[in-house]
Amino acid sequence: MVDHVYADLSLAALYDSLNPWGPGDDFYLGLLRQAGSVLDIGCGTGQLLRRARAEGHGGRLTGLDPAAAMLVQARRARPDVEWVLGDVRVRCWRPEFDLVVMTGHAFQELVTDEEIRVCLRAARSALADGGRFVFETRNPGVRPWERWTPERVYEVTDADGAPVKVWHEVGTVAPDRGRVRFTETYTAPRWPAPRVVPGVLRFLDPDRLRAFLTEAGLSVVAQYGDWDRSPLTPGSPEIITVTGRA
Repeated sequence: MVDHVYADLSLAALYDSLNPWGPGDDFYLGLLRQAGSVLDIGCGTGQLLRRARAEGHGGRLTGLDPAAAMLVQARRARPDVEWVLGDVRVRCWRPEFDLVVMTGHAFQELVTDEEIRVCLRAARSALADGGRFVFETRNPGVRPWERWTPERVYEVTDADGAPVKVWHEVGTVAPDRGRVRFTETYTAPRWPAPRVVPGVLRFLDPDRLRAFLTEAGLSVVAQYGDWDRSPLTPGSPEIITVTGRA
């Protein structure tokens, strides 16, 4: 499903400013440098693939995203990367990628069991022999949503140099179902009214996540608790999972 915020061209244009390059991007870029062919599921504006191509990656780079507004940004920046509009159901995937990734917590946009199963099956189908599927989710054990409060305001500038303020507010939390609903509010002096975008994310603990992976025919090769590859612990901020075909 398309996140509402990424369907808006003006808001999609703010994505890179709101999500600057960080340790997670460095982690994934290191993997890309060693892979001849890469599929990025939920690639957004394609920051990762764009950087890899700019560095000289000469292999096949494919970015897949259901939000046309996000791919507009990607295509403008790097027309020499294969950008595909849609979700994993748009193709019958063959085992042709050395690396499949889902970055930026895109995996958490899969909020139903069936969405998770469809995505994992597609990722497995796309993996070449010895290939790896790598993704991350926020660790529900540390309850990160409790820090998503209106007091934490982010400010960026749009293409015209005008300031835009953004903040989040959590609505309902359903720990038993692993779902957190929230709103993302954007304001700018020239806008007639704030733009309020609803969202929902799915949080899976390591055991539930492993069960989905096993069902899809994927096995866990490694799991980390942060981008420095430190071990996964109950207090780790991330669940970074490296998988391969079982």
